[in-house]
Amino acid sequence: MRNERLRAVMASGGWTHAELAAAVGVDPKSVERWVNLGRLPRRVTALKAAETLGEDVHALWPRLRQARAARAVSPELVGLYEQRADLPVSVLVDLLGQARQQIDVLVYAAVFLHEAYPRLNDLLCERAEEGCAVRIAVGDADSVNVQQRGREERFGHGIESRCRLALMHYRPLADVPGIELRTHGTTLYNSVYRADDQVLINAHIWGVNAYKAPVWHLRRSGSGNLFDSYAESFAAVWDASRPVGG
Repeated sequence: MRNERLRAVMASGGWTHAELAAAVGVDPKSVERWVNLGRLPRRVTALKAAETLGEDVHALWPRLRQARAARAVSPELVGLYEQRADLPVSVLVDLLGQARQQIDVLVYAAVFLHEAYPRLNDLLCERAEEGCAVRIAVGDADSVNVQQRGREERFGHGIESRCRLALMHYRPLADVPGIELRTHGTTLYNSVYRADDQVLINAHIWGVNAYKAPVWHLRRSGSGNLFDSYAESFAAVWDASRPVGG
């Protein structure tokens, strides 16, 4: 995946691969891989490159803003973000892009995904074409539970509009083989973003917008049941949801 931000910053400053490589002290092919393949440099090298380009290092390489290492409370807990706003969208996109068997998305709206990564639908289509089963459940704007969440988070009718916007974004996928799109009216305690045996869980806190609530990263393990608990919860909501036609 190309690093479009790095490419744009270099282009605006007139930097070639060779020039940036010389300034940072690496091989030009390393810079080429950063740009064209999205490779992540070492933190020290990234900081030097960002300083040379006059750009914030996390703007160039969001993945350097890592989740805090999880304490050994569960073998399935990979990391924790104190709020979703701290989660680089690239982490979520990379997770989905690596899926080979299953992608599950359970949200009310989560329009931040399409806003931050306009190629999301293309990515999901690519995964489906490769044989990955994709299931997406978004909130039913007419559901009393969605409307109640809007009142609790002081969104008013805004959350209903965002649910409709999310459905508009995803609707072109409704007739794509391998992709299923549904709406649900359940009380959403967590948003779920699953890719095979890994999942990002955005917890929901009463009266707090989702972007201010924590996210934990889980990986299925034979010695834990956290992952399976969320997988079973998704399955229950999915069974109660309604299919969306194209």
